[in-house]
Amino acid sequence: MKIMVCYDGSNVAKDALSLAQQHARAFNATVDVVTSRIKGTKYQVEEIITAENELEYVKEFFKNENIPCKTHLLIRGMSPGEDIVQFARENKTDEIIIGVRKRSKVEKILLGSTAQYVILMAPCPVLTVK
Repeated sequence: MKIMVCYDGSNVAKDALSLAQQHARAFNATVDVVTSRIKGTKYQVEEIITAENELEYVKEFFKNENIPCKTHLLIRGMSPGEDIVQFARENKTDEIIIGVRKRSKVEKILLGSTAQYVILMAPCPVLTVK
């Protein structure tokens, strides 16, 4: 079984890691941890470095539990939702775990909802963590 965790460094994303750890143990699964950025220009260098450091922390988190884990920093010009769904298709993911945060209607209109897009478009079951 292949589990994908959507990770952005937030507290809810860390909770998603813990749940992925439990599922990986229960189902003898491998874990792909994915972080997505729309662009990788020189103006986002600090964001990219921070994301890479966070992913190193994640590798250690799973390594300490002897759970096979690969981390992926995706910068492919797509929105995070599109990137996550495309990655799941390309890698034949069996389950996606994603954190959700409460947002106002205005925030959803302006910023969109990555989790909502993933839930509606994913090629596999999606488990949300709140």
